[in-house]
Amino acid sequence: MTPKGIIAGILLVLVLIVLGQNTEVVTIRLLVWKISMSRIVLMLLSMLAGVVIGFVVARLTDSSRPKSPSLHKP
Repeated sequence: MTPKGIIAGILLVLVLIVLGQNTEVVTIRLLVWKISMSRIVLMLLSMLAGVVIGFVVARLTDSSRPKSPSLHKP
């Protein structure tokens, strides 16, 4: 097993422990809406939104950079 795999496994276990400890229902107020959901669902949705936003920003900033010429010629 690689060090990267071990670190990923440890992080996964830590995330599952944190999610397992946050099972109570919370109410979210956004402008005029009130939504009640489990804190686990809220944390997962927040994490998913962060991953999607990070992916989109990374793709946008990567495509706007000029490509550097390759140092290796075929």
